[in-house]
Amino acid sequence: VQLQASGGGLVQAGGSLRLSCIASGRIFSTYVMGWFRQAPGKEREFVAGISWNGDRTAYADPVKGRFTISRDNAKNTVYLQMNSLKPEDTAVYYCAADYVSTLNSRRVVAESSYDYWGQGTQVTVSS
Repeated sequence: VQLQASGGGLVQAGGSLRLSCIASGRIFSTYVMGWFRQAPGKEREFVAGISWNGDRTAYADPVKGRFTISRDNAKNTVYLQMNSLKPEDTAVYYCAADYVSTLNSRRVVAESSYDYWGQGTQVTVSS
């Protein structure tokens, strides 16, 4: 599976961005998809995850109520809608695919669970 993330950019605090991640290769609908981010000088951290059919989602506490993950299996795409952005959301955002269909709350947050990673897209939020 190849993953291509896009949609990052520079935005003012309080603004919005929508990230996209297009998958190619194996059947997209068999994967749990996740978004992670890595800020300068920090470790990569979990942001959000979604089950194969979108019926279950998971979010990191700092983004709950502001970010929404969704997917369109017909387009092999997962999205991350980011609203009310804060300067602390500044990071490189990565999409990732885990070759399981069900979303497990412990598994989804762990980097080691994911089999494939995209190249990352930079999100910068100015104050």
